[in-house]
Amino acid sequence: MHRLAVLMYFATALTPLAAQEPVPPPTPAADSTQAESLPAAPLPPSPEQKRFLDGLRTASRGIAQMKDGVSRVTRAEGTRDAAGQRRAGRFLAGLCGSGRAFLRRGRPQLSPTVYEDTVRLKARRLVGQIDSLIAYAPICEDSAARTPSATAAAVAKRMKTYDAALRDFRLAAGLPVRDDTSKTSKR
Repeated sequence: MHRLAVLMYFATALTPLAAQEPVPPPTPAADSTQAESLPAAPLPPSPEQKRFLDGLRTASRGIAQMKDGVSRVTRAEGTRDAAGQRRAGRFLAGLCGSGRAFLRRGRPQLSPTVYEDTVRLKARRLVGQIDSLIAYAPICEDSAARTPSATAAAVAKRMKTYDAALRDFRLAAGLPVRDDTSKTSKR
């Protein structure tokens, strides 16, 4: 039995060595065509661009909070519970306030001038949408408890334009594009 195991070991150890064939060296013509056909890898972001992306990440946290408040109001509208709808409206008001804090914290880092050409235009549009959300947040805080449905609709409208601007910016900057960020996970 021991001899059979040793024989099997040597048979399997030697077989892959015999099966390997030397790889022919690449021809110079093949190397030049491959290099031209490959797309250029995007350059790593500069420190200023990294700062912009960090500010965008901070602002996105505030936007996620506001979207959560809108989804709570939307879910509460589906029920006939008036107390639940009022509670969702107050919750939206609170989330608009905390979302504004994140937006304002990330906004100073968002300087579109760190990008060039088309990306700069997309970044400027994105920053404009963030400024719009910052300006609307106090109105959201004041009116969400009184009229949650109308306030949630207004915030959702601004979120859609923000999502479009974010998608355009990410495409222009060569960053991975995700699905719509307003989609919430199932609980």
